[in-house]
Amino acid sequence: MSHLPFTGTYAIIFQIAWLTWLVPEVVGEVTQRRKGAARRRGRGSSVVLLLGIFIGPAAGFAFAFALPGATISGQPPFVFFIGIVFMLLGVALRWYAVETLGCYFTRTLAVQAGQSVVEVGPYRYVRHPGYSGTLLTLLGIGLTLTNWASLLAIMVCAGIGYGYRIHVEERFLQEELGQPYIDCMRGTRRLIPFVL
Repeated sequence: MSHLPFTGTYAIIFQIAWLTWLVPEVVGEVTQRRKGAARRRGRGSSVVLLLGIFIGPAAGFAFAFALPGATISGQPPFVFFIGIVFMLLGVALRWYAVETLGCYFTRTLAVQAGQSVVEVGPYRYVRHPGYSGTLLTLLGIGLTLTNWASLLAIMVCAGIGYGYRIHVEERFLQEELGQPYIDCMRGTRRLIPFVL
């Protein structure tokens, strides 16, 4: 039972959740590349972010096999299913955030002419709900692996990637959107309402 995402019915459930996250992201990336957006910048934050998102799970999968002593004890199936729920909730939160931004959503740091600060939907509570959603999905992946080392690797890599991206993005948005974004920063947290 130590490698649940790779055995029997657990593998099928994991693959469905994994593809539910991954396929829309790939399609969205391809679609976004076909569109132009004004005033792009990034300071390499997209590369750092993608490395964090993909190196973490790769290391997590490896650790699940290489470090069996770090297996989360107790009820692995329960932990696995909690992970699946987190994955799907994270996907839902991310796409709710994307839909709320509408035409302002980009995968690079960019603003459009006349863009305003969005403070509705999940943006009433946090400044980066799309990132919150992906982090929740990654936390879910770590839990499905039922291994503390896997969970730690995934979250540390994602934390580094998103930490840098958010730092660069917020400076960019302050410069481009000015005082309205600064006011938004004062009234909301980055990722978790009332906490972080």
